Amino acid sequence: MTPSTAKQPQMAVEDFEQIAHEAPETVTLEFIDGKLEVKPVPDGDHDEIIMWLLEQCMQQQPALRLYPERGLRVETYRKGRARPDGVLAPRRHFAGQGEWAEPDGILMTVEVTSYDADTDNRDRHEKRFAYGDAGIPVYLLIDRDAHTLAVYSELKNGNYKKRLTYDYGDTVELPAPVSITLDTEELKDYVR
Repeated sequence: MTPSTAKQPQMAVEDFEQIAHEAPETVTLEFIDGKLEVKPVPDGDHDEIIMWLLEQCMQQQPALRLYPERGLRVETYRKGRARPDGVLAPRRHFAGQGEWAEPDGILMTVEVTSYDADTDNRDRHEKRFAYGDAGIPVYLLIDRDAHTLAVYSELKNGNYKKRLTYDYGDTVELPAPVSITLDTEELKDYVR
């Protein structure tokens, strides 16, 4: 849990789920660290990065799938709700689950930064803590501002103990249980 966690959330998680269910398709809502968050709608380059990653995952690990925008219960006692840009899990992992799935069995979450003022706090900090707290073994942050990939792993007591950073163009080894090697040269095509 983050050191800045508020003692009182803005609302009950059930109220958030109702609001998120009613929200228009032009916004994505999340409930991280007890706060309602608005996630920007992805742009074209963002979508291409997700498709690039999806293809590499399926080619190297055909039994796995990268599920875009999958709703997850995260944070202590599952009081948070997030929609990662990608969730890597075994094929058919989410069959029969509702809008907000438990994180059990998920191998990796992925976030691709957006060009908005809150991406620093949301993607680089709050979500990293939430995914670690939920026990997700690997967090991949594709940072479009810095042109880097940050790989967080080695969970201990809900915190990622290892962070490796790579530049666009580097070969990135995603650790077990993901065990995928990313050729990131294509990411240079999506730089503003």
